[in-house]
Amino acid sequence: MASRRTFLRGASAAAGLGSLGFPAIAQTRPIPVGAVLPFSGGLELFGEQARIGLDLARAEINAAGGILGRPVEMLYRDSRTDPKIAAERARELIQRDDAIAIAGEILSSSREAMAPIMDGLKTPLLYATNYEGANDQGGGCGRYLFFFNTVPNQDTAPLIPWLNAQGKGNRYYMFGQNYVWPRNMFKAAKPMIAQVGGTVVAEEYTTGDDRDYLPVIRKIADSGAQILLFALPGAPGITFIKQAEEFGLLRRVTLAFLGFSETYLGAFGEGKGEQMVAGVPFVASDTEPGVRDFVARVRRMHGPNTGVSHYVFAHYNALMALKGGIERSREVSREGAVNGMAGLTLATATGTMTITPGDHHMAMQMYIARTEAGQLRVVEKLGVIAPQSGCRA
Repeated sequence: MASRRTFLRGASAAAGLGSLGFPAIAQTRPIPVGAVLPFSGGLELFGEQARIGLDLARAEINAAGGILGRPVEMLYRDSRTDPKIAAERARELIQRDDAIAIAGEILSSSREAMAPIMDGLKTPLLYATNYEGANDQGGGCGRYLFFFNTVPNQDTAPLIPWLNAQGKGNRYYMFGQNYVWPRNMFKAAKPMIAQVGGTVVAEEYTTGDDRDYLPVIRKIADSGAQILLFALPGAPGITFIKQAEEFGLLRRVTLAFLGFSETYLGAFGEGKGEQMVAGVPFVASDTEPGVRDFVARVRRMHGPNTGVSHYVFAHYNALMALKGGIERSREVSREGAVNGMAGLTLATATGTMTITPGDHHMAMQMYIARTEAGQLRVVEKLGVIAPQSGCRA
């Protein structure tokens, strides 16, 4: 019943857009696409941003005639920010609901839990979250895995020399949550820091369950670090930054926030969380016509105050890539989608992107951005950066 209601909402959106001049969609069997995302459990901000992007793509695809004449039906499931549940929901969507592909998840640990299922059931996974690249066991690689956000050579490798060139210092304190993504991001960052003559004065992790970060804030302040490389996502990260502001830490160090997006804006309090920097594939305040048009389309659909982050952008691109892949192969099937997406060139709000045929990652436009006056602002456009996923041939 839930999936039927989802399709009816999609059909209504398509009918509304059809009145603006798009062709009417044929009354044919929909193409089911699953989405396993955290709508509870601590990362729901990111799950909702992903849904916004997927919903916009679905509405626009359906309003323009669907995929090879068939409408897209989105089937959303809550992972509860739990890798085991994420894997169970992915299996159900494929085996029970016949999903042609799955979009999601957010956590690297959830992606790794889902990957064997995608491989075993020969179904593409559309992973649109920035992540740490392939691990030593080959995680992050495979015929059925597709990636629509950044890996470290795209977001972190440009950021570290930029900080050095700006005179921000070369003594780094690494602080993050104790799970796959932060640990592997810091592992990737260490040789990058060494390459610019920097040193890591400390590396520390939290469970993410803490409420009082004052002890570690004092340690960072006393360490002599000039840059805090930060990988604590969601509500724990917001709590840390609020307490760091009260202590005055952000006046002493530059906070380089891995995975930062507009999702966080406004969460730290008025005038707080300023001058943080990040490497990102999308900045909603950018004045480029494609970005302005994309943000306007999102807000027409979801409301004028809707935050638009790279999670919205990347998940929108993921569903558009699925459409492009199926149309390229002329085959509405899981294998057709996989064959068509490999090597696909996709027009996006920031310019042309290409899915690398061998490892299914994205070559994309990248930016250095900084929080200023309650906004994320572009401070340097880096151009297209090809991914170095770490996948082995």
